[in-house]
Amino acid sequence: MSTPIIIAPGLRTRRDAHRSRPRRLVRAVIAALALAALLALSALSALSTTSLLLQAQDRTRAGEWRSTGGDSSFMRYSPLDQITRGNVKNLRVLWRRPAVDPKLKEQFPKLRMNNYLRATPTMAGGVLYAENAAGLVEAFDAATGQSIWRQELAPEMERETNASSNRGLDLWTRGSERRIMTVRNGFLYALDPGTGRVIPTFGAGGRVSLVPTGARSFGWSSGPIVVGDVIVIAGNVDGAGDSGQKWMGSAPEDVRGYSVRTGGLLWTFHVVPREGEPGAETWGNESWKQSGDLGSWCCVSADEELGYVYVPFTAPTAAYFGGHRPGDNLYSNTLVALDARTGKKIWHFQTVHHDLWEYDLIGPATLGDITVDGRRIKAVMQPSKTGFLYVFDRVTGKPVWPIEERPVPASTVPGEHAALTQPFPTKPPPFSRHGLTEDDLIDFTPELRAKARALTKEFVFGPIFTPPALVAEGSGGSQGTIMVPGSWGAGNWNTGAFDPETGYYFAFSHEIPRVYRIAKATEADAHMAYFSPNRDAPYIDGIPVIKPPYGRIVAIDLNRGAHVWTAVNGDGPRNHPLLKGLNLPPLGVASRPTALVTKELLFIGEGSNVFGGVEPSMWGKKFRAYDKATGQVVWETELPSGTTGGPMTYLVKGKQIIVVPIGSREEPAEWIALGLP
Repeated sequence: MSTPIIIAPGLRTRRDAHRSRPRRLVRAVIAALALAALLALSALSALSTTSLLLQAQDRTRAGEWRSTGGDSSFMRYSPLDQITRGNVKNLRVLWRRPAVDPKLKEQFPKLRMNNYLRATPTMAGGVLYAENAAGLVEAFDAATGQSIWRQELAPEMERETNASSNRGLDLWTRGSERRIMTVRNGFLYALDPGTGRVIPTFGAGGRVSLVPTGARSFGWSSGPIVVGDVIVIAGNVDGAGDSGQKWMGSAPEDVRGYSVRTGGLLWTFHVVPREGEPGAETWGNESWKQSGDLGSWCCVSADEELGYVYVPFTAPTAAYFGGHRPGDNLYSNTLVALDARTGKKIWHFQTVHHDLWEYDLIGPATLGDITVDGRRIKAVMQPSKTGFLYVFDRVTGKPVWPIEERPVPASTVPGEHAALTQPFPTKPPPFSRHGLTEDDLIDFTPELRAKARALTKEFVFGPIFTPPALVAEGSGGSQGTIMVPGSWGAGNWNTGAFDPETGYYFAFSHEIPRVYRIAKATEADAHMAYFSPNRDAPYIDGIPVIKPPYGRIVAIDLNRGAHVWTAVNGDGPRNHPLLKGLNLPPLGVASRPTALVTKELLFIGEGSNVFGGVEPSMWGKKFRAYDKATGQVVWETELPSGTTGGPMTYLVKGKQIIVVPIGSREEPAEWIALGLP
């Protein structure tokens, strides 16, 4: 910093006046130079800051795909425009690659793999990186699909035979340093992108155990994210579940930050606040001591300019009965913004208080800029199983549109402490139907209507947030609450995608009911007075008891907070024998398809049957391109199997290629590449 020039006031002689002219000139020159330097520094600072924000987007514009969601913002968007409305009909299969090398099976016959291929590849420098069906990273040529290297199954890993692919990995670069960060079977690995070998100086021989002290295991189906020089890890502990019978003692699933260079633990954020921490008071009767199972099961996004990560948390221990945990139960069902460098909480918003429906925030928070009433907003958009899209200023956490606390139905279960109100966004409207009445039952024919009424006559109907009902003994009594959205959600890990050009957010909704019911726990070792013997909603020989659509895409203009178009995705069971001769339109497929947005198109499949909660008729092999402006289908093809992970796109040797992970219970998992001739 330069020394300030101080001029003392006083009388001046004529000589002083003559001398003052050059002095004034010097001062003016110095001031101008100082101002220029200040402006240059400001410009340099702004350029540096902006580059952090735009660097990932620039890589995407250049044709790369650097993480599961495209980049750390998780838009699932690429501006590539080689494949258009006009030529998409010419797409063909360029290459196919099995999700696991047959030689690996021969070499390690004890390896257990399944056909649920979650892995969306990362592409950088003409190379694709992805976890195979055994959870080992592979590098393959982005143009041909030919193998380059595969992560070695080291001797200490051979006993870790039960593994599966995660949704993605992260590629860290700093100058000449490059590392792939990946998670497999409770360990965080740092690999050399050129060879696939572990970085020996990272952790213990290239890996760090993620199993917390006192826990038995750690798992995460998403994958790590690197912000600056910090690896952020979420996930779940001890295979946590939500049976509601014996899970009071579930371990908390904390978020942690690790050094990208050494693997050393830098910080821990407690997902269940401990004594003396803000939020502990939301767990009545000190239930924070025995509560967990509310980690971030899916995806973490980041604003690299701010240095913030956005972590969506899931439902708490015993997701359907909460008598043992009175209060709102932070940070369950909460979007939390953390400083990636320190783990300090910046802001949070809880979308469901005292969850009784497993209405997780399991989908990724998507970052993008929108313009509302003439004001440019750095936004974060968080979908939920509720079918709401919660939109916030990602810097401050302030809702872009008001979110109102509204009264909801009370619980009739003894000892339950259901919240009196729940937060309802005023904009945008829900992207899924809410609640059920008898008018929502299927009515294609009088016979179907009668069967639907007979199958549901012993269930409680009501608006969204109607609590689980106590199961009555004997026939004729209540058998629980039937509700849409159900516990598989409207929005799951596959929702959604964002188009920064138009400000449109694309949400996919899974619209199948769920039955929520509570019964007395009679087992001698039961932890609670009640538990939830849950069951799926009734079907009529494979047909849902409610009216379609069962799966749909909703385009939402986030500059206005309004729906733009809605499209039914897939035929669904319209060719079922009970519907023969009715000439029905597409009914929609209620699976877990994931969207990809490009310059003109939105690509999405129909999902697979490898997911839980999917009926035999609720999956398909079709892969479609929609006009992203109108929702009209402009092209479709049939893939060898259903989509199991998110599609991605990139540019290599001047050609745009789309890669889709596929598989089913019957067909092997593989990656399939599509492109123009």
